Amino acid sequence: MNNRFTGLVAFLLIIVAVWLSFNFDQPDYKADTSHNLTEFSTTRAFKHVEAIAKSPHYVGSPAHSIVRNYIVDQLQNLGLEVQTQEGYNLNKHGVIVKPQNILARIEGSEDGDALVLMTHYDSAMHSSYGASDAGSGVATILEGIRAFLEKNPEHTNNIILLFTDAEELGLNGAGLFIEDHPWAQDAKLALNFEARGSGGSPFMLLETNDKNARLIEAFEEAGTKYPVTNSLAYSIYKMLPNDTDLTVLREQGNINGYNFAFIDDHFDYHTATDTPENLNKETLAHQGSYLMPLLEYFSNTNLDNLSSDRDLIYFSLPFGEFVKYPFAWIMPMLLLAIVLFLVLVIYGINKGRLDFIDILKGFIPVLLSLIFSGFLVWAFWQFCLFIYPEYSEMEHGFTYNGYTYIAVSVFLALSVCFMTYHLLRKSLRTASVFVAPLTIWLVICALVAVYLKGAAYFIIPVYFGLLQLFVMIRQENPKRILMVLLSCPAIFILLPFIWSLPVALGLKMLFVTAILVSLLFFLFLPLFGYFRRLKSFAVLCFLIFNVLIFVAHYYSDFSIERPKPNSLVYLQDLDEKTSKWYSYDKMPDEWTSEFFGEDPEVNSHTESNFSSKYGSSFSYKSEAPFIDIPQPGISIENKGLDSLNNQRYSVKIAPNREINRMEIYETKDVDFKSFQVNGLEADDVYLGENAFHMFTRRWRERLLTYYASNQDTLRLEFSVEKGELPEFVLYESAYDLIGNKELKVKERPEGMMPRPFVLNDATILKKTIRIKE
Repeated sequence: MNNRFTGLVAFLLIIVAVWLSFNFDQPDYKADTSHNLTEFSTTRAFKHVEAIAKSPHYVGSPAHSIVRNYIVDQLQNLGLEVQTQEGYNLNKHGVIVKPQNILARIEGSEDGDALVLMTHYDSAMHSSYGASDAGSGVATILEGIRAFLEKNPEHTNNIILLFTDAEELGLNGAGLFIEDHPWAQDAKLALNFEARGSGGSPFMLLETNDKNARLIEAFEEAGTKYPVTNSLAYSIYKMLPNDTDLTVLREQGNINGYNFAFIDDHFDYHTATDTPENLNKETLAHQGSYLMPLLEYFSNTNLDNLSSDRDLIYFSLPFGEFVKYPFAWIMPMLLLAIVLFLVLVIYGINKGRLDFIDILKGFIPVLLSLIFSGFLVWAFWQFCLFIYPEYSEMEHGFTYNGYTYIAVSVFLALSVCFMTYHLLRKSLRTASVFVAPLTIWLVICALVAVYLKGAAYFIIPVYFGLLQLFVMIRQENPKRILMVLLSCPAIFILLPFIWSLPVALGLKMLFVTAILVSLLFFLFLPLFGYFRRLKSFAVLCFLIFNVLIFVAHYYSDFSIERPKPNSLVYLQDLDEKTSKWYSYDKMPDEWTSEFFGEDPEVNSHTESNFSSKYGSSFSYKSEAPFIDIPQPGISIENKGLDSLNNQRYSVKIAPNREINRMEIYETKDVDFKSFQVNGLEADDVYLGENAFHMFTRRWRERLLTYYASNQDTLRLEFSVEKGELPEFVLYESAYDLIGNKELKVKERPEGMMPRPFVLNDATILKKTIRIKE
């Protein structure tokens, strides 16, 4: 078989491996025509999504109660006794709200332990339809439990259905359940269904205060057909602040659990495009493929036996394969790889197949590839931000053409790698050149073995690389088919990170994608190193890179299908008797220019960022008409001294209009000795000496945020040292800007939508509250 033919076959095998890694990790969607009532039906589940996501249904919105009633009706239609749980909850970030959770319980044959199926039913403030986040979760549980009950199976464990409220505001519904509901004491395990986009394979992510071994073993025993998960994400997740309802159950209730969440099409997250039409039905089917086997398994499994004192390395592969091994193997596998590497290098030098000088020279293309690929992709993205300033309007950093830019980065990095090795190959032998990449990979594996143990399975491609090095030492011209087969495991292990990292963290991470592509390329040197026309591959990759740039440019503009996010708020300062328009946008458009002009005034006065997820602040401002808006009623009462000679005060803030939120900020550095909000003690949430004071410092001047579901009075009770006089700034906001009769703000034209993650489309009243002796 000639080299040209085997080279073509090897190249095709790489394409097949890439294709497999993208196409065999979730079920296909097929419209349900069988009407088999005992099976999960994506078609039936999607009908729930359509019913839930007809309009935004955030806390306090008219549709919020409609969605709640729909879920209650569906549960009652299944013959379940439904209850709601309502009460104020103050979370550790100073967010207070009155969630209304929906609960039902299916009794098992044994009293006691319960499996919790949970998701949230509120959508994100202020304009998200919530089809994916988390209408898909509600639909998955409603359809899954319907199919489960249709089978009428005997099961030992109780099953609690928990649809939390106010998850988008601060996980308050989950907090209310753990703190105040008697069923929380029975909960031993939770399955939580979430979304951070509108498509892709749902990722399984653990929550546990212990080690993961028993949870991973149980997950595998349950027999899910399309597992997508790995221990690297688990390790990173354990290191970062976590923000799902399941986190509250773990932290406050010591309840183990599994999150199932998808992140593709991240540009739909929390936006007006999170609609049923944009929800990927394969993704919804995938959620169902997780729920049904896990529900059947855990409804009869001893839930007290899921904690563990050991961790497992684990990762999934195409076709539902699942690989796991103990953390205890990490160091032995690393040391064995190092020993084998040293033995092979010494053996190769003694056999004359490796040259020490060539080995040292081999580090030059490795370092050049890593540095230049990462730098060029970083510089390219900075250039894109310069020539496409509209990209900065995408608050979460992932543009509508973001997937094209990921591909652009991949092919630019490949072009750099191919060209680098082409320019330096004449003075180097391929076997010697491969030593440097293996060295780099062993260094990476050593670092992760110490600092990021969940990524220790990266040693597996290195073992295949060592086998390749042995073949290269033994054979002058190794079989190309064999070399590509030995390199392919690296594709299955690394490619998911190359593709998903910029989706999860934004396109600012494209340079990391380029570096990962280079590291993957190095593991294919036993194949590419024997190709004669590396320059041709470099040119081909560069041509594809340029074609993709044009594709990205074609889809760079906003349109009806890709609406432009923009923002507008009206802020009236009751102290200064002024009113202004504000916007978070970086550039004016057809809609906002009516208020700011074509050359808007840059905002120099720093107002609050109103708890923006990404810390965004106002960019532009202009004068606005001063209109009559009902002011909140504020009463302050001096309640005398407590037993420790601290001065006690009571502040009541009663809104006189339909509002959505209040935010209160400190203007003075005050050490609160005690603090209550609507009867809730801050000390119950912020543990430790002066914890509430430390909390306010951590969140700058913000004291608390209150999300109103009606016109309830906000009551503050606090004590300070005698003589201290706190001063607060109140921002009272209502999402009533569009359609306001006096301000006459028009609806957005087609091709625009409210900017997510910020306070938007709101009229805001600002007032200083001064405590006097």
